[in-house]
Amino acid sequence: MREKDSVAVYFVHTMTHALRDQPQRLAAILAEAGIDPALLDKPEARVPASAFAALWLIQIRELQDEFFQLDSHGMPVGSFALICRGLIQEPDLGKALRQCLANFGLFLRDFRGSLSVRGKRAVISLQTQAKDPEISRFGEETFLVLMISLLCWLGGRRIPIDRADFRQSRLSLSDDALLWGPNLSFGAGYTEIEFASRYLRLPVVQDLASLKVFLRSAPQWLVIRFRNQHGLATQLHQCLRRHHYSQWPTLDAFASDLRMSPSTLRRRLEREGCSFQEIKDEVRRGLAVELLRQTGSSISDIAEQTGFQEPSAFHRAFKKWTGESPGRYRARFQSSGD
Repeated sequence: MREKDSVAVYFVHTMTHALRDQPQRLAAILAEAGIDPALLDKPEARVPASAFAALWLIQIRELQDEFFQLDSHGMPVGSFALICRGLIQEPDLGKALRQCLANFGLFLRDFRGSLSVRGKRAVISLQTQAKDPEISRFGEETFLVLMISLLCWLGGRRIPIDRADFRQSRLSLSDDALLWGPNLSFGAGYTEIEFASRYLRLPVVQDLASLKVFLRSAPQWLVIRFRNQHGLATQLHQCLRRHHYSQWPTLDAFASDLRMSPSTLRRRLEREGCSFQEIKDEVRRGLAVELLRQTGSSISDIAEQTGFQEPSAFHRAFKKWTGESPGRYRARFQSSGD
């Protein structure tokens, strides 16, 4: 982690919810982590990522629960390491994810995740039995952060989320697009995340040696590395989202703007688990899905906005991305009341 990495204070609330009625104990724990308790009253505040990582470990020690008492049963200390040891034995991310969901189900009582593959799309759906809406929201987000971040770590690369819907409502955060992608909704009445199913065929690249390193620094890996707001992948993603497709920079131009060589840019993006072309495709796909779901723009207009000269080329690309035509994709979400 770098010194300037930070996390929205919202996630501190998530982790410390169990101590909301114990202000003295909460203040002592925040002080140990190096977090000013006054920040909890400032919704826009951010805390250093290093302090957040320290708080993560302190809370597990204090609560003796690796799910921060957001579940009626919880995860005893050591559960996470036990689950990870099994995951690194799996040959690919698909088998690892199914095992991960099943193993979390051995510990948690109120949150149940399932994986479905719909052609070229993979969807993790989450069922919740928690009665308290705030605990439900905190628990669902914690569960899915763990799932998608573990998947990124196991595959050694960033896996973009194309759609994220959450049952409960809450205010938007600057971190949201980084964590859940640009196509995000709260108050949807159900909770699921969607990504390209091809990632499930990637091999698990971690082993026992890398697992030991991972477990020593799990909060940093889970929260920061593959969702790093200062990383090159995020900078490129934000640059492309800010501009019309016709104004997108080439790899050489983007590298020049950052005062580095194209080869250095390629290597650094590769270390973040992606490539220049993959980020471009991710932005085009995310923008297309967002426009189909949230606007009444015609298919031709959406094709133009996402850089396709002909609607037919957009149809082919969208079907390659999602396994569905743009019209069918839009109709499916309109019929579900999205």
